[in-house]
Amino acid sequence: MIDFLATENASAQPNQLSGLTSDQDDNLLDAYSKTVTRVARTTSNAVVHLKVTKQNKQNQQAANRRNQGDGTGSGFIISSDGYVVTNSHVVNGAENIEASLPDGRSFKAHIIGNDPATDIAVLKIPGSNFATLAFGESDKLQVGQIAIAIGNPFGFQYSVTAGVVSALGRSLRSQNGRLIDDVIQTDAALNPGNSGGPLVDSNGYIIGVNTAVILPAQGLCFAVASNLVKFVVGKLILEGKVRRGFIGVGAQAVPLPPKWLNALEISTKGGIQIQTVEPNGPAAQAGIQPGDILVQFEGKPLDSIDLLHKSLDEDKIGKRISVWLLRNGGLKSVEVVPAEM
Repeated sequence: MIDFLATENASAQPNQLSGLTSDQDDNLLDAYSKTVTRVARTTSNAVVHLKVTKQNKQNQQAANRRNQGDGTGSGFIISSDGYVVTNSHVVNGAENIEASLPDGRSFKAHIIGNDPATDIAVLKIPGSNFATLAFGESDKLQVGQIAIAIGNPFGFQYSVTAGVVSALGRSLRSQNGRLIDDVIQTDAALNPGNSGGPLVDSNGYIIGVNTAVILPAQGLCFAVASNLVKFVVGKLILEGKVRRGFIGVGAQAVPLPPKWLNALEISTKGGIQIQTVEPNGPAAQAGIQPGDILVQFEGKPLDSIDLLHKSLDEDKIGKRISVWLLRNGGLKSVEVVPAEM
């Protein structure tokens, strides 16, 4: 290949072969550098370094010996009166939270609300006139656009890494087993301690909250998308929690035998087989039994636990819901009233 290029144009330089002069190449690199440095400069004052003391100190000390990043995390200020967004797993079970700013000030933070299902928490620090960050619109993101992560990896304060949005619409399992939808994948390097920090675009708007790294892989990092974060944060500030429904069952997804699909004309190829029913729970009161296979919830096919979780939102609490299930080879309709989790 090298000889071929030399034969085609012996006087051509590498940059000319790619259609760029050396000056143009330098200008492109300089524009990228200017973007990253400008964003870092304008956003870092609103990024918070969190030192967290957990309730179980013995376990926390053991964890610290395994990983220097344990007990620390990141967050960012979203209001001038000191509301801070971070990850639930950073502050869950915290006995004491110390929040430090780049200007050297430190505050004792307290938890306003915590939502393990989306790995988002809101803290409050005392004071006013804080620098803030604003949310962007994650539904307008495009794969390949610049993504900049700011945080405190391994306790090193206010580190900046840059990359691109690698993929959109990913799903990630939260610490309580629910699936977080609309997760952003990025190759902006994240390390322990980056958790809870902002992922921002080239204009400094928050496009996500850094939440997870796939340790065996390189360049697989994830952030909860800003549109979901905005919704959760609003609920946590106003109500202290995000309301979700439950029906009180233990279940697993199962495929349905083809003979049932043909005979019963079911629109789904799978269902949720009930393993356990909580005594006096909504499912028990509706007459749902172990062994039943739920196939529809409020008229929609139900073939995974995650779909059931999605269906049990705030609007379903206290509402009478029609559920279709398979029992003894036949279809049966029951009505269940989800309770608040």
